[in-house]
Order: sequence, then C-alpha cells, then structure tokens
Amino acid sequence: MTGRVVVIGVGNPLRGDDGAGPAVVEALRGRVPDDIVLAVSDGEPGRMLELWRGADTAVVVEALRLRPARPGELHTLTATEAAGRGTGTASTHALGLGECLALAEALDLLPRKVVVHAVEVADVELGTGLSDPVRSALPELIERTSASVLQARERNHQRQTSGGAPLP
Repeated sequence: MTGRVVVIGVGNPLRGDDGAGPAVVEALRGRVPDDIVLAVSDGEPGRMLELWRGADTAVVVEALRLRPARPGELHTLTATEAAGRGTGTASTHALGLGECLALAEALDLLPRKVVVHAVEVADVELGTGLSDPVRSALPELIERTSASVLQARERNHQRQTSGGAPLP
C-alpha cells in the first residue's frame, strides 16, 4: 500500500439522484489536499478496481435505494456492510457497489480501508439535477466525505512516521 487516499464518486449525473456521488467529488475539488485523488466512476467493477489499485484508503460516495425509501437519509458503511447490500445501490448498470466490493475482496484487491458514504435517492430516472431531499443532504454528505478523507490522510501520515506500524 502506498498511503494514497482516493475518493470515488460513483454514479451517473444524467440519471437524477444517481449523480450525487459525482456532485460530491466536484464539490471537494479545491477543498481537500492536492495529494488526494478525486475520481468519478460509473461503478463498473474493472474501473473501480483500477481507481483504487494501490490505495491505502478508498472513500466511495454512492446513491442508495432502500425499501422503505427515505430520500436524503445519509449512511456510512464499511466495505463489509456495503458488500452485504449488493442490490441496494441506485446503480444504473448491471453490477452494484456491493458486488464490486465482494469481487475486490475475493481477488485480494481491496484497499486497507474502505468507507462508503451513501445518500438514499428519490429519483434515478433520466434527467439532470438532484431531487430536493438529496440536494438538501448534499452539504452534510460533502462534510462527512471530507472528514473521512482528512482522517485517512492523518492516519496514513502517522503510520508512515511510526515506521509503518499498523494503526486502527
């Protein structure tokens, strides 16, 4: 692992609330240190694996569809929790984030730490723009993502200055 931190906004801005992840990444530009990798992905597993290859920490921002729906509700999940929700993402493609995380784990390609920040969606139909509940939740989603990034960066810095000893 390189100590690298990557933020991946998963989603499609042309499908309503599915654009929440990319919107967070855009909002973080200029707000996080330059050594943080900011990327947008459609969630296709091969691209996701490539984006976090060699990263110590991956912070993934995703839209989530749960039943019963609570649009705008925020969730923070570990890789294990997100993998257990394989069909819960608002994915507009065949495989969701849960399947991608399970595949990465099976191939031993998961970063040391994965944090998933998700917002429950109201609408993923064709069209641009976020629904009111998701738009209202966006500032808090950005703050949570930023805090995770800065914590990961600090943890990596402490690990490097302590000679690589594992930190929680």
